[in-house]
Amino acid sequence: MPSSKTPWISRRTFLRGSGVAMALPYLEAMMPSSVLAAPTPEAPARMGMFYLGTGMNMRQFWPEQEGIEYQASRILKPLDKHRGQFTAINGTFLKEGGGHDGAYPFSTSIAKGERQRQSPDQIAAQAIGSDTRFSSLQLSVDRGTNYGSQALATISWNEQGVPLAAENDPKVLFDRLFRPDTPEQKAEEKNEFRRRRSILDLVRDDAKQLASKLGQSDRDQLDQYYTSVRELEKSLARRVEWADTPKPPVETDDLHGTYEKKMAGPEGSGDYLYDDYAKLMYDLIALAFQTDSTRVISYVVRKELAGGVYPEFNVSKGYHALSHHGNDPQSLEELARVDAIYMNHWAYFLNRLNSIREADGTLLDRTVLGLSSGMGFEHSKNNLPTIVSGGSALGIKHCGHLKLESEIPLASVWHTMLDRVGVQVGDQFQDSTGLVQALVS
Repeated sequence: MPSSKTPWISRRTFLRGSGVAMALPYLEAMMPSSVLAAPTPEAPARMGMFYLGTGMNMRQFWPEQEGIEYQASRILKPLDKHRGQFTAINGTFLKEGGGHDGAYPFSTSIAKGERQRQSPDQIAAQAIGSDTRFSSLQLSVDRGTNYGSQALATISWNEQGVPLAAENDPKVLFDRLFRPDTPEQKAEEKNEFRRRRSILDLVRDDAKQLASKLGQSDRDQLDQYYTSVRELEKSLARRVEWADTPKPPVETDDLHGTYEKKMAGPEGSGDYLYDDYAKLMYDLIALAFQTDSTRVISYVVRKELAGGVYPEFNVSKGYHALSHHGNDPQSLEELARVDAIYMNHWAYFLNRLNSIREADGTLLDRTVLGLSSGMGFEHSKNNLPTIVSGGSALGIKHCGHLKLESEIPLASVWHTMLDRVGVQVGDQFQDSTGLVQALVS
């Protein structure tokens, strides 16, 4: 007779079928009774940064009242169900923001054209992302970076200030996260790593020999090159390390829309509703967090200038054109209508995270999310539409509508979020004036 301390089934149990094997999620039956009797282990902290290009109609964004008991504005009305789980922070600004270059300083406080610094999500990824298959994920409505243009497709920057490419196709994202690799793909991955690793070693050795003959400026550039090489090596090593680890099985019945259809992003496509796309992307983010595939995500929900509205929104112009409203009542009305749609999607995302039980709370409780823009209203760099959501189990104290006595840089919000997920960056972080004390319980 088995010991009461012995798990009922092995953690290495697989469901086997015709030529396939599917790993099971971590079940209580896999735990010894001594573990089950122990306190519930603490779930990991997670962080997400979300960008809405071209600001919002701030005239219909802020409530008149402060605190939790505010009377909801039109744009914040969709979030009513989640009062106590988010804070709209009235009084954030970007020193280098405003206009249509706001995506560049959004996460770094560095203006377009200047050398960028590492973004908060990548700082968090280094600290809390080492135990996951993906240290971070970069998502967007547009693939790549669009670096140099105003319609930047990413808000993530590595240690050398290089923009990190974003993915916009839900099918590609789903496959990357959950589709099992074939034995041939795994072997190819390992062979590619061995081949590319040997090439990197050769290049690195040659570069070191060259360094002694270069001036200081060139040596500085060479140091940047070394860092890029090291990052690539780490990325390749990580892929090989995870190659033999089964991807987590997930239930797909409750995904909004289908992840099977290649969507290639919403811009310029009339093949599906944006509502389906937006909710499916949020579904996949929730699954990525739930399965601990990653703990850090950035997402450009709406780019600057191009796009931002879709046929089913039933508005007369693109979002950028509407933002140049000239106090036209119809344009202002349509701006608010579009902004409320995006808030409906945000409410859907919060609801999804809040519906997933984890430890002694929910996934939302241990996930802190920051949403804002590179401009406020009428292309201003002040009065940004900033919302912090989730993270109550991480020490976030939500205030409903928080109207600050004096303006603070947006970097103070990122500073606070990093602090709450356990990433200490010191008192001097970008142009932050310190943590947002009203959010820290």
